[in-house]
Amino acid sequence: MGGERGHTPSLLRRAEGVRRPCRSGGPSSLGHGRCTAPAFPGGGHGPALGPELLVLILGLRDAQSDRGAEPAPGILSPHGAAAHSDLLRVKSYQESETGPESSIITKVKGITMSEDKVWDVEEYVRPPEGGSVVSIITRIEVTPSQTLGTCPESLRVNSSSCHSDDDCVAGHPNMKGNGIRTGNCVPYYHGNFKTCEVSAWCPVEDGTSDNHFLGKMAPNFTILIKNSIHYPKFKFSKGNIASLKNGYLKHCTFDQDSDPYCPIFKLGFIVEQAGENFTELAHKGGVIGVIINWNCDLDLSESKCNPKYSFRRLDPKHNPASAGYNFRFAKYYKINSTTVTRTLIKAYGIRIDVIVHGQAGKFSLIPTIINLATALTSIGVGSFLCDWILLTFMNQDKLYSHKKFDKLQMWIWEGRDSFSCFGSPREDLHSSVIKLVHVTGKQDTPVQEDKRLALAYAYILLFPKAYGDTWIPAISFPN
Repeated sequence: MGGERGHTPSLLRRAEGVRRPCRSGGPSSLGHGRCTAPAFPGGGHGPALGPELLVLILGLRDAQSDRGAEPAPGILSPHGAAAHSDLLRVKSYQESETGPESSIITKVKGITMSEDKVWDVEEYVRPPEGGSVVSIITRIEVTPSQTLGTCPESLRVNSSSCHSDDDCVAGHPNMKGNGIRTGNCVPYYHGNFKTCEVSAWCPVEDGTSDNHFLGKMAPNFTILIKNSIHYPKFKFSKGNIASLKNGYLKHCTFDQDSDPYCPIFKLGFIVEQAGENFTELAHKGGVIGVIINWNCDLDLSESKCNPKYSFRRLDPKHNPASAGYNFRFAKYYKINSTTVTRTLIKAYGIRIDVIVHGQAGKFSLIPTIINLATALTSIGVGSFLCDWILLTFMNQDKLYSHKKFDKLQMWIWEGRDSFSCFGSPREDLHSSVIKLVHVTGKQDTPVQEDKRLALAYAYILLFPKAYGDTWIPAISFPN
């Protein structure tokens, strides 16, 4: 045979001049007749590949995926397999809607005690009407009996200390302070300090106020979270409370397994699920998120669309400058029907933010067609079907076959003196060890794994006319 052809991009290498061997002689190791060894490029009975074997194969058209090019049509690429998987995994056949319309109502119940007082819901819950955000007071600092007048500014206010009246500019408002300066430098409430005098509610808050801890019984507070959602695109609505007898909510608390539709949570349970220490949180305050997730597959029954609850802390507790949660409010009184006094309260508490999100999906023909076509294109099925139609039903199938495929006889290197060949394209297919191999003049390297092998089988079974009786996939055996 003449010199070897120039390097071509196809996996196919034509063995020119190879004559079909006879079937006479001793049987081969595979049960076929002994065949005369043909000439190979470079002379001899075949290339010396050491422990490896020379395998001549019929490659799929332009399969160059090992060189960075696109895989040949019909070859299942990893990206194509992923696209096919995603079609079902992410439900690409559905039309979807995110961000349901939502309504939230909260209600807190429970009593607690400080050192000398009993506290009920009306005193420790803000705002009292309930909503998506509710604050539960767990500690307070009280400045009692404040009246309008003049008094020393707090030492905690920057630039409030002074040595003489010249250090205090009259009428100067300090937006971070408690009042407007009068221009006098006066002795402080205690100690040997002096601060600028201010016109304000006196005495001002200075950190020496009465401290009351309300968190002793707070873990047993209960919070009812009533939530209703609506997906307008699908005209679907649902709530998180079971439609049972009227007294159901009076005797239940939330349990994901036994009572998923009883949205009554203990405050201690919420803090625990968020991974926080209740005593520390009650002392400094913090923000806990109750996340309600409504992910609904509307192709299933309504009973499969259920809320999922999760809990986490929302404020940055590891940042000292912004950790914790507190706010101030005042209670006002009249003495002798003329003098107005107030009690200033700095409250630390646990703020509950209820956050609702979700996604609903339902089968729709348009996204199904679009995503299915994309998936089939990614895995090469479109090209595969076109080949099958052209090679099976068209009058010019032989011409198309000639243009698409090259034919060769299959030779298997059994030693340095003999070869074996197969006479039928499907003979011993399933009992042989088959690997597609990229053949060069120097070495053999694998180019695809079992997926391409499965494609090779499919091509043989679907396109028998393309190969006749002289083709079989490459088979590699050890020496």
